[in-house]
Amino acid sequence: MYIQDTIVAPATAPGRGAVAIVRLSGPDAIRILRVIWKREGDSDEIESRRLYIGDVVDPATGAHIDRALAVAMPAPASLTGEDVAEIQCHGGPYIVRRIVAIAIDAGARAAEPGEFTRRTFLNGKIDLTEAEAIADLVEAKSEAALKNALEHISGGLKTKVDDLRGELISIRAHLEAEIDFSDEDIALPSREEIVAALARLGREIATLHDSFARGRIEREGVRATIIGKPNVGKSSILNLILGTDRAIVTPIAGTTRDIIEDSVQLGPHALVIQDTAGIRAHAGEVEQIGIARTLKSVGEADLVIAVFDSSRPLNAEDVRIADRCAGRTGIALLNKTDLPALASEGELRALGITMPILPICAIRVEDAERIRSELSHTIQTFVDSRGVADGAAISRERHRDMLASALRAIENASAALETKSPPEIIAVDVTEACDALGQITGAVHSEDILDAVFREFCIGK
Repeated sequence: MYIQDTIVAPATAPGRGAVAIVRLSGPDAIRILRVIWKREGDSDEIESRRLYIGDVVDPATGAHIDRALAVAMPAPASLTGEDVAEIQCHGGPYIVRRIVAIAIDAGARAAEPGEFTRRTFLNGKIDLTEAEAIADLVEAKSEAALKNALEHISGGLKTKVDDLRGELISIRAHLEAEIDFSDEDIALPSREEIVAALARLGREIATLHDSFARGRIEREGVRATIIGKPNVGKSSILNLILGTDRAIVTPIAGTTRDIIEDSVQLGPHALVIQDTAGIRAHAGEVEQIGIARTLKSVGEADLVIAVFDSSRPLNAEDVRIADRCAGRTGIALLNKTDLPALASEGELRALGITMPILPICAIRVEDAERIRSELSHTIQTFVDSRGVADGAAISRERHRDMLASALRAIENASAALETKSPPEIIAVDVTEACDALGQITGAVHSEDILDAVFREFCIGK
């Protein structure tokens, strides 16, 4: 429930910094600003949307807290559509906590996660897709994620969904006119025309629904799992790709027992890469748990990075690794080329490896760029196989589920039309499709939907 009280929170990230911002929003925001902050000079006038220098003071004790800038932004032309005030103070955590505390003492309430953005939505400043895109923008880990978030913030997805919903509303209006004015001589679309219109809308909705495969990758990154038998250099390769000592490297077999995950940007996309326990037949109980997690990770990964040791003859464990690569996208690395070769690319091909094979040495820094370049090409090929980008791609399961609901409703309406069902029945299905699309943008919403959307936001957003 939207309670029109005044909330306060830091609008900048926690921790020490040069500058921090404390934001207030609500009917008492500007009053509270005047209570806890005093403008420099003789005048206490505060013109809207203009920064002033002054002092933050504890009204209870008169204690000086900080020298800070402040700005007042009256409703409705503000971030949230309410009265908004901001104090730009020095970025010490203690200073920020004190300012928030005296604002609460003056009548504000500590904001919940995402509450500023939630109020922005409820006051009609943005729709739900734009609100979600704000969170995506903050969490963006790559150029592709940034681009998709900006596309949504600019209203690309909202416009598409609103257009589709508008056409469905028009069809529903025609059906309701058929119900209400069946005895009147008015021109209405034929059943055949409505069937054709629903079929076209269904195709457009299906295209948007199917863009999730690409949108999810752009938002979250491509997931890759490094696999290989023990001591082939998996952890060294992870460190080489990342350009940092992320994983412990020792000559002892089974050093990596659990999955180690990190990310790096390759081209426009983020690569979320996992180092895993070496796969071997004879392993202890703890190591077997790590191997089970490895196999699960391989099954869930978008790409596989298979590592083989060129300094040792291939064995049954290598065959097992090669079997895991069957039909998968990725690259194979023939490591330890600085040592005498006892395994070759031809032998890997004979095991059924069809992905690109790159002979490398994980202790040579110059090989890092070769691996990254090959991975960049593989990632782009994989992303392109998810579909050609055409405007904003959906990247959230909520959007995908609502589009799937809309598709089912359209299919039901089309089936009802084919069987010459009464317009009342068809209108119910069309209305259901309209409501499903409306839930994407927030034109149709409930508290549960809003809670699900905004609970992932940070405090102050």
